[in-house]
Amino acid sequence: MDLKKADEVFRDYLKQYDAEDDKIRLKIAHTYGVVTACKYIAKNMQLQEEDAKLAELIGLLHDIGRFEQLRIYHSFDDSLMPHAQCSIDILFKQNMIEQFLEERHLDEIIYLAIKYHGVYQMPDDMPKRGDMHTKIIRDADKLDNFRVKHVSNMVTMVDVDEKELGTEPITEEIYEKFLNHTPILNSERKTHMDMWVSYLGYIFDLNYPASFQYIKEKDYINKIVDRVPYTNPDTKEKMEQIRKTAQQYVDQMAEQVNK
Repeated sequence: MDLKKADEVFRDYLKQYDAEDDKIRLKIAHTYGVVTACKYIAKNMQLQEEDAKLAELIGLLHDIGRFEQLRIYHSFDDSLMPHAQCSIDILFKQNMIEQFLEERHLDEIIYLAIKYHGVYQMPDDMPKRGDMHTKIIRDADKLDNFRVKHVSNMVTMVDVDEKELGTEPITEEIYEKFLNHTPILNSERKTHMDMWVSYLGYIFDLNYPASFQYIKEKDYINKIVDRVPYTNPDTKEKMEQIRKTAQQYVDQMAEQVNK
C-alpha cells in the first residue's frame, strides 16, 4: 500500500476545487487532521502494518465527497447531499478507488468504514475487520472535530459569535443527556448552546482508549469549554458541571490505554 502515491492522487483531485474557499480549506485541514488521528490510534493499538496503513488511507478518503457537496451546495448539510454516500459513489461507482489502491481485497473494508463513519449507530452485523476500521475512522473523525471546534470561526460552526453564544441557555434535556453520558442527536438541539454541548458529547461515542488519551494530551475539554464567555449565569454553572463530567469520563476511559 503506497500512502505517498495515494496522497498525491488526493492532492491532484483537489485541484478542481477552490482552495481559497473557507469551507474547502476547512475540509482539507480536517482530512489531514483525521489522518493524523488515525495514525495515532493505530499506533496505540499496535496494529499490523497493513491495518495501520489502511487506517490512514481511510482517513484520507473518508470525506472525499464533501468537496462535491460544497461545490454544488456550498453547505455541509447532508439533507441536501449525503456526503458519505457521495464519497462512496466517487470511489466505487466511478472506480476512483483504483487510483488510490492497487489491491482490491480491502475494498469492502474501505466501503463499510466510509459508509458508516458518520451515522448515529453502526450496524451490529459488521465483519470483524470492517467493524474495527469503521470504529477507528469514527473516533478519528470526532477527534479532529475537537480541533476544529477549538480553532475554527465560531459563526461558521454555529451561526453566532462567541459573545452571543455565551448569552444563550442550555436546555434541560441536553444537559441531562450529557450528565448521563448519552450522545446527543442533532434533532434534539434547540439552542446554539445545545449545539456547543453536543460537540463535547462526542466523547460518549468514542470506542478506543487511545482516543481518550488523545483528547487528554490535547486538553480539548478545557479548550472548548473555555472558548466561550458565558454571561448567562445558568449556562456558566452548567458548563462547569459539564467540564467536570467530561474530564472524569475521559480520565476513566483513558486509563485503559496501558492495561
